[in-house]
Amino acid sequence: MDFIYNCAYKTRGVLLRVIFIGSLYYGSENFYDQAVDKFNAKKFDDSKFLFHRNIVFNPTDAKSYLYLAKIFNSEKNQKEEEKNLNTTLLLEPNNEEAIYMLIQINLDKSNFSKANELLAKLNIVCKNFCSKKKEIEKTLQNLEAKNEKKQ
Repeated sequence: MDFIYNCAYKTRGVLLRVIFIGSLYYGSENFYDQAVDKFNAKKFDDSKFLFHRNIVFNPTDAKSYLYLAKIFNSEKNQKEEEKNLNTTLLLEPNNEEAIYMLIQINLDKSNFSKANELLAKLNIVCKNFCSKKKEIEKTLQNLEAKNEKKQ
């Protein structure tokens, strides 16, 4: 009888762990989906909170960092935006949108060498943001020409 009781007790523990881990996984997916919904509804504070919660459960989710960067962009918090974009690229080096957004930041900072470096990377990985490439090249040429006239 003790043997049956011990087996049932051990099985219950394993079953509870499986249910708990499964609920954590489902919960993290739910945080991401809820965060995207809040983001699309322009409820950025709620969305930011949910993306942070999602990152707790899934710290390698590049999409969450990218969305956080977009939120910080809307809040005009360039430091946090750049930090989240760099994390996105650390996790997903060919993320075109993150590269594009970082180019914009570097253009704002007049860091033309870094913008050119990122543009070269965008040229290599370009699939969806190819149309933005020409726009950036034009902007870079105009800004560099203005910079040369000042000197």
